[in-house]
Amino acid sequence: MTTATKPAEIVGRQLDAYNARDIDAFMACWAEDAQFLAFPDTLLAQGAQQIRERHVSRFQEPNLHGKLISRMAVGNMVVDQEIVTRTFPEGTGTVEVIAIYEVEDGLIRKAWFKLGAPVLNKTA
Repeated sequence: MTTATKPAEIVGRQLDAYNARDIDAFMACWAEDAQFLAFPDTLLAQGAQQIRERHVSRFQEPNLHGKLISRMAVGNMVVDQEIVTRTFPEGTGTVEVIAIYEVEDGLIRKAWFKLGAPVLNKTA
C-alpha cells in the first residue's frame, strides 16, 4: 500500500474535494459500484452516477463546508466526525456528522452517514 492509497488519505482527499465543491475530484475517490447509506442500512445512492447526482446540487450551496473534528482509521475503515455547514431550506446552519468509510483498492467502496439535528444560524 502506497501513501497515496492509504484509506485515511483517500477520505481526506474526498473531504478536500467536497469543500472545494469539485465534483470530478470528489468522484475520483469513489468506486464505480460504491454504496452511500444513511446509518445503519438505508441506501441513499447506489453507484458513482447516483452519488454524483446527489452531490451536484449540494455543491451549488454557497456555504457548504465540512469541518473535520476527528478522524480515526483501522485497516480499511475510516471514521470521521465533522461539523458540516449547509444551506437548508430553512436557512444556513450546521449539522454534526459521523461518516464511516470502507476503502478498497484506493477507492471508497461504501460509506455510512449518521447526522445530528440541523442547528440553524441565529439572525440578529
